[in-house]
Amino acid sequence: MTEIDPAVQAELNRLRGSIDNIDAAVVHMLAERFKCTQQVGVLKAKHQLPPADPARESRQIERLRELAESARLDPAFAEKLLNFIIAEVIRHHETIAQSG
Repeated sequence: MTEIDPAVQAELNRLRGSIDNIDAAVVHMLAERFKCTQQVGVLKAKHQLPPADPARESRQIERLRELAESARLDPAFAEKLLNFIIAEVIRHHETIAQSG
């Protein structure tokens, strides 16, 4: 293995520290999002509403794609991520509805 220049190693460590902080923030934001969607699931179950809302999901995907573009993030990646999250939320809502 080759020696890494100390200045390069320091910069690599700094960037990785930032990545670690961002990852932690993403996890905490997802946890907060799921707390809200759990409440939505309880409300939907209580009022016999369907677990999925395709019209809302479609609007959210379009909105996220626009946000991704303005943030210079690949909109297709953002859409895949949101679709994954939505599928998990719907699964939670179905579980809540079945347990109620």
